[in-house]
Amino acid sequence: MSESRRQTPLAALLAERIRRQGPLTFADYMRECLYHPLYGYYSRSEARRFSDYYTSVDVHPIFGRLLARQLAEMWTQMGRPETFCVVEAGAGVGRLAGHILDFAETRLPELYGALRYAVVERSKARREQAAALLARHSAAGRCEVALEIPARIPQGCLISNELVDALPVHRVVMRGGALRELFVTERGGELAEEPAPLSTCALGEYFAALGVQLREGQQAEAGLEACDWITEIGRRIERGFLLTADYGREAAELYDERHMRGTLLAYEKHRASEEYYAAPGEQDLTAHVNFTALERWGARSGLERVGRVSQTEFLLALGQGNDFADLYEPGASEADRVRARLLLKNLIFPEGMGERFSVLIQHKGVPGAKLTGLAGIAGPR
Repeated sequence: MSESRRQTPLAALLAERIRRQGPLTFADYMRECLYHPLYGYYSRSEARRFSDYYTSVDVHPIFGRLLARQLAEMWTQMGRPETFCVVEAGAGVGRLAGHILDFAETRLPELYGALRYAVVERSKARREQAAALLARHSAAGRCEVALEIPARIPQGCLISNELVDALPVHRVVMRGGALRELFVTERGGELAEEPAPLSTCALGEYFAALGVQLREGQQAEAGLEACDWITEIGRRIERGFLLTADYGREAAELYDERHMRGTLLAYEKHRASEEYYAAPGEQDLTAHVNFTALERWGARSGLERVGRVSQTEFLLALGQGNDFADLYEPGASEADRVRARLLLKNLIFPEGMGERFSVLIQHKGVPGAKLTGLAGIAGPR
């Protein structure tokens, strides 16, 4: 075994599965690495994640507070329904939900009275942590922790924050003018990859629908699961919004000559690499979100684009209304205020998270919606 690889429990399980059943699609491999109930990366304690990467929610509660203001505006534009369902998919331990609910309770009491917030999380351990964190809001009838997204979202908004980038992807390569799929196999006691015919015709249809022609030798990811996911979400939303915050690009940029090896990365200890097989189950695997695909497949179930902006534009537009007063805790000292402003810079400055992340908002049944968070749009994106 190479020095850069570790024989994890999941690696042994997958190698045995491959020996018995044959090579895995990369999507199957990625699904096991991230979501295996015992050994998957997202089944582990959240404390481990902090040693590998941070999210916008970890930086400062301002992200959730401004998101609460955007939800309040959505609720108002929908006619202030008596019940406003907010569903957060891939909610982890409920930190973002806590920031939103705490802020709504104290600063947006009318919205809080209408909220029914569903914290959706696959990991049992993280659901238990979320239930403890949000117990007060649950007792008030404003929150519930669930394994699955509700079958119906009558009126409300589904939030996806850094979820789509972790949905499993297939990997392909252009060889001799034809698409070949990259499968995961076992060779000499180690996991390896090999090209073979496509596992499903949906892969060819995916690139054709996007108008994408890969270059000879180019590797790329196909987010079929993300397409299925957003199509299903569109069916479940009866009236309302879908807000997706993640890092990614439009298809024309994702598959251009600058991305000849695709966008898939492994993260461990704040280091990104292409060592996808180094430690199955013990490192994060992510691929850039294809926002074009989210729009195209979302439209198949009635979701229409409201707009997409960078995280910088989104947060600035929402915060400027009251000069970012939401940034500070009541009675904060000047030192605390300075620290809060420094943390905000990491969320909005281009060299931080501000320009790497985008916010896409789609709607269903709310024509003419005008949202403050999208006010920074200077033109089509």
